[in-house]
Amino acid sequence: MDHDHHAAAWQRVSAAVTTGGPSLSTACRACAEDLDADFAGVTLVVAGELRLLGAATDERARLLEDAQLVTGEGPCTDAYTHRRPVEAADLHHATERWPAYAPIACDQQARSVLALPLVVGSLPVGALDLYRQQPTAFTPTQQDRAGAYARILALLALDEHPHLLTGPTRPAQRGPQGYPPTVHMAAGVLAAKYGLTPDDALARLRARSFRTSQPLLNTAQHVLDTHQLE
Repeated sequence: MDHDHHAAAWQRVSAAVTTGGPSLSTACRACAEDLDADFAGVTLVVAGELRLLGAATDERARLLEDAQLVTGEGPCTDAYTHRRPVEAADLHHATERWPAYAPIACDQQARSVLALPLVVGSLPVGALDLYRQQPTAFTPTQQDRAGAYARILALLALDEHPHLLTGPTRPAQRGPQGYPPTVHMAAGVLAAKYGLTPDDALARLRARSFRTSQPLLNTAQHVLDTHQLE
């Protein structure tokens, strides 16, 4: 059965390719369409620390992948950290589980989510998030098919981002697994200007992003441009 799902998933991904070979973006879209997800996103994690947006089917997906980085919680974080699928059939009832992230997800019209870790061998490289606008759980067959897509996406991630295999691997921890370089540079600016520790500077950046409902990268770029947080 696993072989059948893998073959069917590869067929859908290949059919979605218009030029060149399969990519994270085409595979992510094919997965969402095949599994009746309204939108989907892929987040990659380098050496257990640096997060990258691998793919997003639309702006909602991009915002929700970023929201998990900003809030330090969510299905992507849990799937990556624990290396197992994570599902919430109704995000309206997930505020105790993800008190900061769940309301943001609902604001983006996401009601249910299935997240799967992307793993190559024993190496976790990220996570796949599949969202639905209705509180409808994914069936066991759909979950098995999603697992096949996760294996494909993990291989495509390594093909597009070979640096996922470089650098010292650090133990996975709950919360943000790292930040893009722009965020670290912005935190350095704040730390130098206000005499903050790096952790305190990062916390201020995240708090500002959360209060203003802005992607963390936008807030960081604002700091780099103006040397001001407000």
